[in-house]
Amino acid sequence: MTVDNSHNLDFTQEVSGSVDLRQGIRHLDSLPAMPVIAQKLMSLDLNSDEGEQQMMLLISQDPLISAKIIGLSNSPLLGLSHKASSVKEAAMLLGLNRVKSVATGIAVMSLVSKSIGRFDPQELWLHNLSVAFAMLPVVRAMPFKSRPQDDLIFLAGMLHDIGFLALAHLDVQRSDDLHTRIAIEPDRPSIEIERELLAATHDELGAELAKYWNLPEELVAVIRYHHSPDAPEAAAGLPLARIIHVTEKLIPPMGLREFVGNQVTDEEWAALGIDPDKADEVAAQAAEQAEQAIQFVSSL
Repeated sequence: MTVDNSHNLDFTQEVSGSVDLRQGIRHLDSLPAMPVIAQKLMSLDLNSDEGEQQMMLLISQDPLISAKIIGLSNSPLLGLSHKASSVKEAAMLLGLNRVKSVATGIAVMSLVSKSIGRFDPQELWLHNLSVAFAMLPVVRAMPFKSRPQDDLIFLAGMLHDIGFLALAHLDVQRSDDLHTRIAIEPDRPSIEIERELLAATHDELGAELAKYWNLPEELVAVIRYHHSPDAPEAAAGLPLARIIHVTEKLIPPMGLREFVGNQVTDEEWAALGIDPDKADEVAAQAAEQAEQAIQFVSSL
């Protein structure tokens, strides 16, 4: 799938180094448009036979998404014994909602195929995918009644850091400055560095991009508050925002360099309904899932 983003890149080059990010984010023409296939996938109702058939048709028409969906179903990530050779078989193994979420995430990540300055979209794809899969052991450890919906878990993980994509489109110089500082100060929380350098951090920018794409309110809140799940305004994004906040602390930086800390407090575990005595077990499972996600991406 090819997306023409030339107008976005021209805007970035024109205003680089001078754009007010809070104003720039409101110049919607400067933001990347959600790929058409992602828009169509998001709008599908999988509770009907027609919706299921339309999803299969959409995915089968895109070789990149088809290959990754089939590869995912055959990877050790999910521990499935059967092997899929078609999108239909992969959907039977993975489940329709998971396929929809992963396919939407892949479509969004295909927005940019080449680096924009120091921003490498492949690193963002690897980071988001690692978080999406590392979230699974955390969710499984939660009380059943408080777990989020399956179709949103993967999508939230795969889109939570799209603000870095928005920043690169809006102001490539500031994006470069940020990634340079993050590389220089790898043990300092990245969000602190952003607050020093930027008028709007990636969680704010990502939420604005999500609104522009008309994503569900819950998903917008997850993207906006995954670094601050205790904020009163984060309620609409809970518990997903908190799950991502904890998960990112459990796994080493993968792909995108974004240090968020590596200590999860007993209070943070308890807020998810997870016994802190199980923390080490859940952390080990999350790290294993993230490592397998890297191997999956490397195999493509």
